[in-house]
Amino acid sequence: MPTGRAVLLLRRLSSGDNRFKNLNFNQNTTKEPLVVNPVCSHRDLAVPKRLSTFSHSNLPTPPLCRSLSDNILKMTSPSAESKPLEKCKYTNCLISEKSPYLLQHAHNPVQWYPWCQEAIDKAKKENKLIFLSVGYSTCHWCHVMEKESFENEDVAKIMNEHFVNIKVDREERPDIDRVYMLFVMATNGSGGWPMSVFLTPDLRPVTGGTYFPPEDRWGRPGFKSILLSLAKKWKENQSQFLEASMNIMDALQKISIVDGENSTSVPGEATWDRCVQRYMSNYEPEFGGFGTAPKFPQASIFNFLFHYYARDKSHPEGKKCLEMCLYTLTKIAKGGIHDHVSSGFARYSVDNDWHVPHFEKMLYDQAQLLVAYTDAFLATKDEFYADVVHDIIKYVNRDLRHESGGFYSAEDADSYPTTEATHKKEGAFCVWEYDELKSIIGDKKINSIPYMDIFADYFSIEEDGNISPTSDPHGELTNKNVLIVYGSKEETANKFGLSIDQLNQVLSECIDILYQARQKRPRPHLDSKMLCSWNGLMIAGLAQAGQGLAEKDYVEDAIKTAQFIKKHLYDQSTHTLLHSCYKAEDGSVAQTINPIKGFLDDYAFLIKGLLDLYEASLDLGWLNWARELQQTQDKLFWDPVNSGYFTCSAEDSTVVLRLKEDQDGAEPSGNSVACHNLQRLAAYADKSAAPEGGDHEREMAKQLLLAFSKRLTASPTALPEMMSALMFYNDSPTQVLISGGCSDPRTLELVRVVRSRLLPGRVLAVADPTAESPAVLSRIRSAGDVPTAYVCRRYACSLPVTDVKQLESLLDEAPATTSTKSK
Repeated sequence: MPTGRAVLLLRRLSSGDNRFKNLNFNQNTTKEPLVVNPVCSHRDLAVPKRLSTFSHSNLPTPPLCRSLSDNILKMTSPSAESKPLEKCKYTNCLISEKSPYLLQHAHNPVQWYPWCQEAIDKAKKENKLIFLSVGYSTCHWCHVMEKESFENEDVAKIMNEHFVNIKVDREERPDIDRVYMLFVMATNGSGGWPMSVFLTPDLRPVTGGTYFPPEDRWGRPGFKSILLSLAKKWKENQSQFLEASMNIMDALQKISIVDGENSTSVPGEATWDRCVQRYMSNYEPEFGGFGTAPKFPQASIFNFLFHYYARDKSHPEGKKCLEMCLYTLTKIAKGGIHDHVSSGFARYSVDNDWHVPHFEKMLYDQAQLLVAYTDAFLATKDEFYADVVHDIIKYVNRDLRHESGGFYSAEDADSYPTTEATHKKEGAFCVWEYDELKSIIGDKKINSIPYMDIFADYFSIEEDGNISPTSDPHGELTNKNVLIVYGSKEETANKFGLSIDQLNQVLSECIDILYQARQKRPRPHLDSKMLCSWNGLMIAGLAQAGQGLAEKDYVEDAIKTAQFIKKHLYDQSTHTLLHSCYKAEDGSVAQTINPIKGFLDDYAFLIKGLLDLYEASLDLGWLNWARELQQTQDKLFWDPVNSGYFTCSAEDSTVVLRLKEDQDGAEPSGNSVACHNLQRLAAYADKSAAPEGGDHEREMAKQLLLAFSKRLTASPTALPEMMSALMFYNDSPTQVLISGGCSDPRTLELVRVVRSRLLPGRVLAVADPTAESPAVLSRIRSAGDVPTAYVCRRYACSLPVTDVKQLESLLDEAPATTSTKSK
């Protein structure tokens, strides 16, 4: 891990030393408080997952600002929600791409290239610096920089004359994004998108940052000034650039190393206890969550805390973990971050109350929150949490699903306020004015009480808007309302003398009216890119929801998505995955000329989804595919020297640095998920030393934990998902092994008992005598023709049980009381 001296060296090498002293790109030095570091962040800590230099407390978190009044946007995307485009004056090389983000820039006057050998060769031949711009299609500040700079012909002229300009979709090429975000983080102290980096022709970074205004302002150099100064210095001091870039790469190589520094033992209970204490100290008791605004629903934290609670449900700190999860999930569900009209969840809240969101919706958030709310339901059997699960699935199936079964990536925060509008605004699709609500709800009444009065009371609607000026520093949401529930249904019902059923009727009718009214508004941009990794998370979420809520339709949805991936994102001949596919103009599934090969997250997240899908469907084919993909993952990404998985393979020579993810952020780390997967695969095997025996996977999980042991010990809250895997490793899995026909109602009743409980490290396997079964089931025997269950903890199995009540007792008792050891 990098030291403070390493970071200072990087900063000096990039833009602070005397060679480039006129190019101070440090974006944290502005003296004007109007806007500081306006960027889009997908992470609650505003930190790239890879960079382990800075602790949470040491990193300056950039305020997450809304658009400036002079930055109202007119989008250039040719997507369905956009206005018809006039004949385009310019067209660049991005026009042949499939990524919605790249297509948004295809008619800029900038001569953009995608990340390709042609652009790299051009930079070498013409001896020019490369300007690399990285973002994603639903990134608000990426749109701002496009409008201000990339659509500006004067700026484009400078870019085209002096640079080779490359545009990258961070979701399409996370390997490239991570390398240069590591550099930006180390040199600027923070990061985000758009990311703007200048590279030598051999792809070594020299200097960069995030958003730059077109002209000098806010204490920052303007983009034109940066371009002209860098072009001049490249011509005059090229050797110094090259020397600095080589030193930078050396420093980045050292920063990127993740190893356990000769650790010989896997961390134990003290490590996860310390992690729990950190979360307890960071817990915000008024509205839940861990830390202050902006607030992100980081699902990996819930996974860890639910796991900690379920290990020993009588432990006081475990009960506190459950309480923190349930309270936070309740506040999130009642908050404005939850779309009460169109369902689903926004990316994050800019305030402490979960009230005013950044309005973009990401698939990976929906997928992970499915798991969190399913766990909350299993822990409490409270239908409130089940309703949230149903709500999320309604949204993704309705608005994010391709008819073939794959899920799209995201919906934008920005949209046209009206069909006549020519400029997009953030949140326009979602917010409401009081008079507008009063008009569309009309004069409907119950017991002579206007629906509007009841609805306004429950959702905290105000005549002059309910958004605090501190959450809207530029006044774009003045007089607007974002629906939020501060009270309860009981309080509103009592206030108006209604029963709960009557109140629910009023709220339901009003929501339906608002939903229909919203459909008349221009929709936000849809990123119709379909990613293997995020679809893998969605399979896991649907499979777990289907089990926990006993909803077969959700399992069928997961199966359809898995089949979609197998058809469109999997090469049967090589047993390898592809990273992305796209919705074509005719609605079919399209692929790029040179498909992007799968990354670690694609394999790890899909394997997790397939393991969950096996337990939800009891179809051994999904487990077998998971094991096959795990073998491919090991070949492509495993580090045989220091252990752990690299995020990308070694096949692409244009990726100058292979990194290992060591932070669970908006998405869990591929290493964290892989550590779970390895242990689950081992638990399905027969404990032999054969390749399929499970010992190999468990040893790999151990080596991975050793590789990250220092990180787990020093910064436990950086890796909550891996911390859960660490508990899984130390405890061993809870294996529930059932022998019986999968069509036998008695077998299914035993399976239902297992699925209806929150069990840490659970592995469910069923031996159907008429079908092939996982190897682990060879160790159990059925009781004649009667379906039989065994519960095994810490590699010791209970006596066989055939009665549902007996199985319930076994599953509910503390792990320490498990009985006789398996023979």
